[in-house]
Amino acid sequence: MQKKVAVILSGCGVYDGAEIHESVLTLLRLDQRGAQVQCFAPDIDQHHVVNHLTGEEMPEKRNVLIESARIARGEVKDIREASVEEFDALIIPGGFGSAKNLSDLALQGAECRVEAGLLALAEAFAEAGKPVGLICITPALAAKIYGPGVTCTIGNDAETAATITKMCGIHEDCNVDDIVEDSARKLVSTPAYMVAKSIGEAASGINKLVDRVLELTHEQDA
Repeated sequence: MQKKVAVILSGCGVYDGAEIHESVLTLLRLDQRGAQVQCFAPDIDQHHVVNHLTGEEMPEKRNVLIESARIARGEVKDIREASVEEFDALIIPGGFGSAKNLSDLALQGAECRVEAGLLALAEAFAEAGKPVGLICITPALAAKIYGPGVTCTIGNDAETAATITKMCGIHEDCNVDDIVEDSARKLVSTPAYMVAKSIGEAASGINKLVDRVLELTHEQDA
């Protein structure tokens, strides 16, 4: 039976949106595994816009949903249209958009808040016991979704790991080509570009994450 997976994007571009390599690798692996995918994003303004050539902030506004459409080739919907009943799993790639648009983690650290539409959807997946995959910096939001005691990884960055601990999450160091699974919560995470030095390295962990998330959806069929 074909599985349906919701993928949440946070814009387009590592410094102010979704990490493009991570997003495309996720979509590619899902397609290779025969999953049906629908991309979603919040219909909100980006925190800011960054010139990806120079790294400097630009004096303009962009919309997260509209920018996410660049990655999704136009096939993206407002996150408020997403329903947990319609999907078997949820995956969220990384990029600074996770810490700036899907949350204010980049500004508030452990005191951050998750964007309302994403929080409602992710909590619904958690409550339903459906698998969730979090990539790169996004696992730092796990404790805001699942509550204290959730286990996840962002690789080996000490500062971010300390933030997760401060939010009462449990961080496990992880190599770029591996995953960390919280079996009780069906949460899978991988560090990707928090550790990766190349797109190939990022793919090694993302492929493993996608494969495991899909395996968990089949366990639900048993």
